Amino acid sequence: MDTYPKYKICVSGAAETSHCGPEAFKVAEELGEEIASRGLVLVDGATTGFPLWAAKGAKQNGGIVVGISPASSQREHIERFELPVDYHDLIIYTGFGYSGRNLLLTRAADAVIIGCGRMGTVNEFTIAFEDKKPIGILEGGWETDEVVKNILEKSRRQTEHPYIVFNSVPAKLLDKLLLFIKERENKINNKGRC
Repeated sequence: MDTYPKYKICVSGAAETSHCGPEAFKVAEELGEEIASRGLVLVDGATTGFPLWAAKGAKQNGGIVVGISPASSQREHIERFELPVDYHDLIIYTGFGYSGRNLLLTRAADAVIIGCGRMGTVNEFTIAFEDKKPIGILEGGWETDEVVKNILEKSRRQTEHPYIVFNSVPAKLLDKLLLFIKERENKINNKGRC
């Protein structure tokens, strides 16, 4: 039995993916497989689309997947929000709607990966940014990576966050994020906060 803590990696991305392009699901699944192969825990918004495909990849590779739902119960999750329960070991029903779910989701993770996304994904990025969480931006045939670059540039805050990396290869993105997590942990342990 493992006695060391497993890092939790949030996968953030669009539930509705018509704008993502044909490779998005393949890349999401590869990302999930890579997270699982490293013994990491995938945390997502218990939703459809990009995060669900990442969860599928993780589960097919023997990984652990935890979902954070906007609903207050499994019934509400399925009937009102029309969200799946597939490919998850555990779903936490928050009852906080999407904005509350997004806050808990990013705060529950040690790092956040941004895939093809829309407004909710940008919201999760800004929460992780303000919390100075390690953030990996998965580049691809979608525009989310460019939107994030634009936000960083236009806000004139790109130098305020030392733990952001852009890459199109899930394995390379995770390599850097794991270094960031350990660096951030050391900084917190030495100073008491980031």
